Amino acid sequence: MDADVDLLLTVGIILLVLSIPSLLSAWVESRVPRLGAIMTIAALGMIVSALMTKPGGYAFNEVPGVMVKVIVSFFQ
Repeated sequence: MDADVDLLLTVGIILLVLSIPSLLSAWVESRVPRLGAIMTIAALGMIVSALMTKPGGYAFNEVPGVMVKVIVSFFQ
């Protein structure tokens, strides 16, 4: 179960980072950022869910290690 929560956190962070170009593009072109907003809401939902599900939560300095662990386990 711990791996599932780590995966949820990692996917949420990656999705949040990938939503930034969409939000900036919409802002520069004076459009409504529909896709960027949906991606951001989904990413924040995943991150909050992971933070609430894991007992004790995550320390800020733990997050890079968790992400590396998930990525390494994905390629094994």
